[in-house]
Amino acid sequence: MTKISKIKALGDVVQMAYLPEDFDAALKYWTETVGVGPFFLMENVRLGEMKYRGQPTDSVFSIAIGYWGDIQIELIRPENDAPSIYNGDYGVTDRMHHICIFVKSIEEARAACAEVGAEILVEGKVGEDGAVIYVDAGGGPGTVIELLQPMGGSEGLFDMMRDAARDWDGSEPLRKLG
Repeated sequence: MTKISKIKALGDVVQMAYLPEDFDAALKYWTETVGVGPFFLMENVRLGEMKYRGQPTDSVFSIAIGYWGDIQIELIRPENDAPSIYNGDYGVTDRMHHICIFVKSIEEARAACAEVGAEILVEGKVGEDGAVIYVDAGGGPGTVIELLQPMGGSEGLFDMMRDAARDWDGSEPLRKLG
């Protein structure tokens, strides 16, 4: 079993994430050319107790999520230069940045990553009871895997986004949340 297949066994890929050089142009491409939308924007996101390569960081970023069938397309915009996977060596733009797998237990995900020698790049809390780690299983920048234990109640948010995409008529391609 390969490193990736061991991690993949934790759950299905639910998201493809991009760090575009030009956020607005990427949004236009995904909505007008590919037909993904609407996107839901969450601005100035901060993970609780966020660490980058084991050191505390105050990285701030905004994300827009839209659904393409059952797959989330996430567009990321860094809001500061704090150490993170959104700048420096891992800040690769205009190609796939990472994929996301929802997991039931972040501790099981950590154990699977440790077993295959995957480096934890970012870790943090998501809400009161959620958690996330971003790992490099050996592929380097552009091949990061996000393992997310969603916070309670987020299923409803994701269901709302997926439902909005089903009958989307092209209006309001970007909708702000929060």
